[in-house]
Amino acid sequence: MADEHEIQSHWQKNPVGENLVGSLGEDFLDDHANFFDAYDKWYYGGQEHVLKALDKFDWRDKRVLEIGLGQGSDAEQLIRRGADWSGVDLTAESIRRVGERLRLRGLHYRKLVQGSATALPFNNGDFDIVFSHGVLHHVPDILSAQTQIRRVLKEDGRLIIMMYARWSLNYQVAIKFVRRLGLMVLYVLPIDFSGIYAAHKRNAQRVGLVNYLKIKNFIHRATDGPDNPYAKVYDRSTLQRDFPDFELVRTFKRYMHAPPLPIHGLPGESVFGWHLWAELKPRHDG
Repeated sequence: MADEHEIQSHWQKNPVGENLVGSLGEDFLDDHANFFDAYDKWYYGGQEHVLKALDKFDWRDKRVLEIGLGQGSDAEQLIRRGADWSGVDLTAESIRRVGERLRLRGLHYRKLVQGSATALPFNNGDFDIVFSHGVLHHVPDILSAQTQIRRVLKEDGRLIIMMYARWSLNYQVAIKFVRRLGLMVLYVLPIDFSGIYAAHKRNAQRVGLVNYLKIKNFIHRATDGPDNPYAKVYDRSTLQRDFPDFELVRTFKRYMHAPPLPIHGLPGESVFGWHLWAELKPRHDG
């Protein structure tokens, strides 16, 4: 299993979305404003459900901690919805970019710090809401992270998260079968591939095809690229197991997405969607 240093190094070198919209430094020549515009157009254009999901919750005048910031798109949206926002990310690069985004947009925030979800640099009971979109499924020591989240939440606070969904077309069909079968074919073809296909093939050659395709190994490489060190999928029972200090309030699924299957945007996301949203509240036993 990957350790936190490996995960930090990966996301520091590979900021989320750059492989799809272009490099901030090379393609956008460090023009942050144009980069953020392009990134948000790609992000919310392809995942328009995110904004609708955010609007299911009341952020106004709430002290909110966001864990894992990416390019800061959701941070901006939360602040615009009235959140008294603070953010923490494992990488210095994300902290730098999000700080620049909020400065350019003229958006006020409380605190922006580099740190780990397993050792949150905040006081007990600081926040009304802890929010994390597509991040905590990349944390191997999730039990320590949920303990820290419980600590910094108020007694009547809420944890709002998006995790990759186990019972989705993407995991049950595309990842488990289609992509693994495709890689078997690519592995034996005497063709020089490029991009992610070449990276998958190199990985398989390095550790052996059978080992690479074991689902416990392949899941990491099939979610966020062939070099992604760790990922996990969730359902309600897994959420309850990995967040024992919390009770589930509600869950819902969004985002029909299962490449290479041509299903993007089709009906059925509430059942087969790749994004599992969950609202949890602190447990008060006894």
